[in-house]
Amino acid sequence: MEIIRTAAEIKEITSALSKQKIIGFVPTMGALHEGHLSLINKSKQHCDITVCSIFVNPAQFNNANDFEKYPVTTDTDIALLKSVGCDILFLPTVSEIYPPGLENKIYELGNLDEIWEGLHRPGHFQGVCKVMDRLLDIVQTHHLWMGQKDFQQCLVIVKLLELTNRKGILFHRIETVREASGLALSSRNKRLSPTGKENAKAIFEVLKKIKETFQSENFVNLCAEGKKYLLQHGFDEVEYLAIADAENLLLAEEYQHDHQYVAIAAAWIEGVRLIDNLLLS
Repeated sequence: MEIIRTAAEIKEITSALSKQKIIGFVPTMGALHEGHLSLINKSKQHCDITVCSIFVNPAQFNNANDFEKYPVTTDTDIALLKSVGCDILFLPTVSEIYPPGLENKIYELGNLDEIWEGLHRPGHFQGVCKVMDRLLDIVQTHHLWMGQKDFQQCLVIVKLLELTNRKGILFHRIETVREASGLALSSRNKRLSPTGKENAKAIFEVLKKIKETFQSENFVNLCAEGKKYLLQHGFDEVEYLAIADAENLLLAEEYQHDHQYVAIAAAWIEGVRLIDNLLLS
């Protein structure tokens, strides 16, 4: 695996390769787990060259404390990427991603910037778009691979590709990888105690219950019961638990057979904010 640290070098290499090879790109913030590795493996199945980036993006943290606590495990990450056959790792500094004089754009994301994660993490998706716009300028790719756990972020990236006229990049949203308990894999799980981790599985239990009954139950009541269950099983706060339209994440109130729905959740346990979702159709 080749490790490249400068924007100029990775752009030159991927620009040359893209003329002859199909390139896949997996952007990450490190602290890699099996979920990330599943994206690498998917890319390797469909692409000639797979590029992974590790960059903890300060622009998408609306909470400075959260940024400071974000785990950095670079040596372990490199070993994991080598073990699954990643071809190129882009490992830039902040100054490589955000050089002096870089244009500060505003991305017109519509409702996605104002609901759910957009509401509870002001500025987060502008920061996500800022880094992804820059990464996609640097890493010349044909395919972009991301995990479904960040469902709203996936919709934001699709919108970004439209806004920036990158129609040539194929976006792939890959199913969430989970622990045996059902808990979605996340770098944040490392901050939970054994008891907290055991309790955290309740978030997936609630999502599964919603999936089993959403066609026949009142959506509001179903989510209210789910919130109560989480608070009874170790969660300190539920920011949201809702059923939304899977295409635009607008709140849904009742089942319609011709719509696709997703159950979405964000909740706090032991000072750690966890998100999860489950497609219902």
